[in-house]
Amino acid sequence: MTSRERVLTTINHGQADRVPLIIGVSNATGIKMKPYQGIKQLAGIEAPDNYLYDWPELGTAEIDEQTMLRLHSDVRGVLDLEPESVRRRNHQREPHSDFIDSWGSGQTETTPGDWYPGIHPIPEARTRDDLDAYPGWPDMSDPSRIAHVREQARLLAEENRFAILATPWLLFPFERAHAMQGMETFLMNMAMDQDFARALLEKIAVYCKQLMGPFLEQLGDNVDIIKIGDDLGTQESLMISPKMYREILKPVHADFISFIKARTNAKVLFHSDGDVEPLIDDFIEIGVDILNPIQTSAGKMSDLASLKKHFGDNIVFCGGIDSHRILPHGSVADVREEVRRVIQSLGPGGGCMIGAVHTVMNDVPPENVLAMVDAVEEFGRYPL
Repeated sequence: MTSRERVLTTINHGQADRVPLIIGVSNATGIKMKPYQGIKQLAGIEAPDNYLYDWPELGTAEIDEQTMLRLHSDVRGVLDLEPESVRRRNHQREPHSDFIDSWGSGQTETTPGDWYPGIHPIPEARTRDDLDAYPGWPDMSDPSRIAHVREQARLLAEENRFAILATPWLLFPFERAHAMQGMETFLMNMAMDQDFARALLEKIAVYCKQLMGPFLEQLGDNVDIIKIGDDLGTQESLMISPKMYREILKPVHADFISFIKARTNAKVLFHSDGDVEPLIDDFIEIGVDILNPIQTSAGKMSDLASLKKHFGDNIVFCGGIDSHRILPHGSVADVREEVRRVIQSLGPGGGCMIGAVHTVMNDVPPENVLAMVDAVEEFGRYPL
């Protein structure tokens, strides 16, 4: 099979020639700059050190095509950009000064080269009038956000080798509310003033749709997967109760997914870190097709046999290779064994795509990244 055939078979719950591999495609499946440089050195590849989204403070590398081939990645990405004026402003700002995005939130440098999302423009907002009065809501109609999307997707589709995953950056109401108010502040507002919390989430979703609609229009039929998501879990549990999710956030997610599915036949990939097992039935109900990243170090997400048994007929699992312990601290043999274990648990019958749990961070040895992708080639061939 071609990579695209392999992915399409899998996301439709069929059994391909091997388990597909997704790496280096978006921030959630990407590689930070340090391990990327190490992979290129090990593979003898010469390519520039560019950053995903033209955003150095994010720290995620834009993987060159030769390295993507070495990584056996079956997927290629189509992304948006911040408006040209925002990118220019941030490139021209004083060194080490705060990075401010198009929403007015941003990152501050904590130590040289390390950036923390600590700039929140509306922490004091408590009413709908406060939200309406904020002057910094983004202009989603700026054409420079998506001017490249149609041609990039067309070229990938004409090549017809790789599955196409598309995602605008951080179109996620829960995470964006954290960015706008600070996590602790917004979680407190969810608990103490649900009407305001809903108002903020719904207002953010309006701006999400203002970008997602034209983004999908530019893609046309040249897309296989749309990635969205909200980080809802921790290592041990959920960030909010299932009841609070169902009452406040689930309707926003459901509406957003309906908006997407009315405009494309692409499958919806939903990304959420942590132990989100109690919400998987909810995700299935609102139309999530693919769940990422299957954080196997977190709570009930570690019980892969149970996940496959209870949910495998209705949702595709994507990710699964532990980036908390195994990838950064394990040996090459440990990584290979973890890949084999995850494939044996989630791969039977199809419906499984392998990748690292979230971004490959700077503490991951490049040897372990190559061990992971090569082990998928070795252990992921059907029959398992």
